[in-house]
Amino acid sequence: MSTAAAPVRSLRPGIVLADLIPASRARDIALVVGGAALTGLAAQLSVPVPGSPVPVSGQTFAALLVGTALGARRGFLSLALYAVVGMAGVPWFAQGTSGYGMPSFGYILGMLLAATVVGALARRGADRSVLRTAGAMALGSALIYAVGVPYLALATGMTLGQAVSAGLVPFLIGDALKAALAMGALPAAWKLAGRRG
Repeated sequence: MSTAAAPVRSLRPGIVLADLIPASRARDIALVVGGAALTGLAAQLSVPVPGSPVPVSGQTFAALLVGTALGARRGFLSLALYAVVGMAGVPWFAQGTSGYGMPSFGYILGMLLAATVVGALARRGADRSVLRTAGAMALGSALIYAVGVPYLALATGMTLGQAVSAGLVPFLIGDALKAALAMGALPAAWKLAGRRG
């Protein structure tokens, strides 16, 4: 077997970007902790939305990238670590908050689901092209809202319509921009990995 064929095989569907790093337990732990930390840092990029208890933040984008880059299992573990540490009191949710009593906590639960699903899709090659990446990001965002918006309604006493107006509509343009970033970044990372291989 020639060494020239190895890079092509190593970039096959069934692997995610994190799998390009040599496998070890230490790698997996570092990736899970790093993904949680990245999400916590991105959450600090936060802007309040007038009339909504939910801010625009970088945490949803980070959660989707973490899931896509790490795969379903490590993505889930990373977001679970992020959620548990934040519930324990580390102020690394959006706007430096922590705990589980805030109205926006449902979005964090949605991120757990979304990271798992986009990670599973990435294993099937959903992060290799612009269109497939767009589809994965759109589905991930929809899952975050599917959990976050009803939780917001329950936590605040809003009707579902009011929760959609306050917790979904103001974020659609930002989500489209985040998806566009991912659509460029993820396929480009695979191309770069293929050239280096």
